[in-house]
Amino acid sequence: MLATAPNVIGAASGSASLRRIASHYKESSLASYPLVAPVAVVIGRDPRCQIVLDSQLYGSVSRQHVRISPLSTAPSGWQICDLDSANGTFVNGQRLQGCRHLQPGDLISLSQTGPQFQFEIRGMEPKAPAAAQPPTEPLGRTSSPQAKFRADPDAEQAADSVTISQLFPILSTGRDLSRKAYLIPGIVTVSFVVLMFISVGQPEFFNMLLSAYMAGIAYYLVYQLCGKQKPWWLLVAAGLTTVLLLLSPVLTLFLWLFRGLLPGDIPADSSAGFLPTLVQMFFGAGLMEELLKAIPVLLAYWLGTRLRSPYREQIGVWEPLDGILLGTASAVGFTLLETLGQYVPGIMNDVTLQAGVDYRELLGLQLLIPRILGSISGHMAYSGYLGYFIGLSILKPAKRWQILTVGYLTAASLHALWNTMGLVNLLVLAIVGIVSYAFLTAAILKARLLSPTRSENFATQFTRLR
Repeated sequence: MLATAPNVIGAASGSASLRRIASHYKESSLASYPLVAPVAVVIGRDPRCQIVLDSQLYGSVSRQHVRISPLSTAPSGWQICDLDSANGTFVNGQRLQGCRHLQPGDLISLSQTGPQFQFEIRGMEPKAPAAAQPPTEPLGRTSSPQAKFRADPDAEQAADSVTISQLFPILSTGRDLSRKAYLIPGIVTVSFVVLMFISVGQPEFFNMLLSAYMAGIAYYLVYQLCGKQKPWWLLVAAGLTTVLLLLSPVLTLFLWLFRGLLPGDIPADSSAGFLPTLVQMFFGAGLMEELLKAIPVLLAYWLGTRLRSPYREQIGVWEPLDGILLGTASAVGFTLLETLGQYVPGIMNDVTLQAGVDYRELLGLQLLIPRILGSISGHMAYSGYLGYFIGLSILKPAKRWQILTVGYLTAASLHALWNTMGLVNLLVLAIVGIVSYAFLTAAILKARLLSPTRSENFATQFTRLR
């Protein structure tokens, strides 16, 4: 479906035009759009463009993808400029960098798999694009690369030469190192390795480093799946806020409400039976902990409503992806404090002194690793899932309380099932963990589809070449 602005696409008043040509997309009609100087034409999914493309059909096209404007110095009188599109503009199969003059017959593709237009000028014969020039040898005859180089001495000389960037690749890769080669995760990994070597013989420091690194890996997976940029300092702040809440009188208030006033007194074992234990876990772990971990998400939303751009967009929660990213970051803080401050010291203290210090430290390390790695199907899954509903309620305010109720109860139920099965059956526990991870990833995929910034999110820019 194509929509056009009446001030540009109307009665033909010039000789140049863009003709929409067939592609793999299903369309009812393919039109021709006159180009009328001195007006420039912008093509994209933004309703303000002169040629508007349907967002449902053309997800690879940026909101403002390309501009075609008159240029007196161009032979045809027109030039084309890529507007820093996510998936690129291609002219005759070649990636457009910046601007170039248009020639009659040029084939314009918005992304490699997107819609195509042909630039035409009435009364002028199209020029064959460079990529479409016939081969120098007859069809059916094969020739080696060496034969081609001998036929062209300049090409042979160019093929034999070696550039500085070829000898020292790091001089030419530039920003691609950080954007495509995972340079930042590599730097972080090397840094943690060095620090862990330094901390050998200091078990508390070593455990803290190892748990922080593993939690970072788990969060990095969620961040890549979400595919939306969010400032790292905001994500760290969300985790630290949860840690501070757990160390503050707020935790005492939550314990009184959910485990004192409500039936959430957590049993020490499964002797109470499955259903009583499940109910206690639902109130004392599910409802209590998920609400506590949601506080940083709600604070970010509140702050966002009171800030101006660009901090408003960076900090605020405006869609489900924002809620997932902040919710899982909050869960990382919760997991680290719970594991390092409660479970590992607890298991080490429970081991008798006769077992020896080394055995207690080994047992603590063995507990730390699965608890941190399992957080992606535990605390991160529940909090991220609830964060999805917080963001969804902001997108759909008319159904806000219905959405929040469903999300809160679902996240609390998954949390309660996980805690209960840990006391009853390890096989069913694994199934609950898989289901929880499936719930989280399903929420992420749905959030990506609903995202108002879908065209700008790196997870949905599959053909990004830069």
